[in-house]
Amino acid sequence: MPSKATRKAKSPRKSAGLLERLEAGPVICAEGYLFEFERRGYLQAGAYVPEVVLEHPDLVESLHRDFVHAGSDVVEAFTYYAHRAKLKIIGREKDLEKINRAALRIATRVARSTGTLLAGDICNTSIYGADDPASHKQARRIFDEQVGWAVDAGVDFIVGETYSFAGEALLALEAIKRSGKPAVMTLSVPREGRMRDGATPADACKRLEDAGADVVGLNCARGPATTLPLLREIRPVVKGHMAALPVPYRTTAAEPTFQSLTDARGAATPENRPFPTALDPFMCSRYEIAEFGKAAYDLGVRYLGVCCGAGPHHIRSLAEALGRRPPASRFSPDMSKHILFGSDKRLRQDYLEYARRNYRSARAPSG
Repeated sequence: MPSKATRKAKSPRKSAGLLERLEAGPVICAEGYLFEFERRGYLQAGAYVPEVVLEHPDLVESLHRDFVHAGSDVVEAFTYYAHRAKLKIIGREKDLEKINRAALRIATRVARSTGTLLAGDICNTSIYGADDPASHKQARRIFDEQVGWAVDAGVDFIVGETYSFAGEALLALEAIKRSGKPAVMTLSVPREGRMRDGATPADACKRLEDAGADVVGLNCARGPATTLPLLREIRPVVKGHMAALPVPYRTTAAEPTFQSLTDARGAATPENRPFPTALDPFMCSRYEIAEFGKAAYDLGVRYLGVCCGAGPHHIRSLAEALGRRPPASRFSPDMSKHILFGSDKRLRQDYLEYARRNYRSARAPSG
């Protein structure tokens, strides 16, 4: 059940902007498009460039709608890694503007038809170096290009995400601030627990907030178990709204990021590393995501979602944990009618008795 504080949260008005909605209650944002399209066979692991936007726009629109159906308040344009440096790696730099405008067009169509918020998206550049001024210039160009196309599309706000360098996140924020759009800035904290240029996550979030970010927090890399401790460190340091969008994987204190996970049973794991294509054994259940959502909400986090690996079922569970009932809740589990585990009097009693003997007793607590 949602916490007392969660039950009192107001439902956001359809006409309200991001900040108004955050004042009214939690805002849910579904991410995870890269991993989902890789699993479906429309995007290549490695470069992770969202070519699917140009090649199968109908599928992108469908996934946006699936996430909204499941409870997402935000349609985030699928422009993650659709930037100059990434497109150059796969030989498609000429499609840079085309892919960005196409992604924004698809997201706009879904957001405007569903009354959800439309978000632009810029991300880590993959070329930034803390002590490399030339890379800073390149990063600024990348950010300015993508922010410009997002503004042209009329986005409600812009997400700057997955930065492991505080300095790079600040450059991205500068570009968003120049646009005049609200900025949601989320950091991806490496295994060692500090940003790659030395700042603690709390210090980096404070610097972003002081520089004008409207929402600051964490996304990607870390699962619920290793995201929550960092949120507890950040909360006392920042005054405004916080964001939390973990990956749906069972990371641990010893292996706090999904890049660092190891699987002793994974004999066929490429390079003995589950990340990124053999993470299946570590997937969180929808109920773990619900528990994370309630815990983060109780910490004061209001911008909530799930990142790489998320499916609509995770988003629905998160929404329900926050007191919502999205359209997909019509089909939330009801095991009362299951032939083996149900309680409906119309079910065959010998089936239920069989299940009690062979399944339920095996899971019953001992002692």
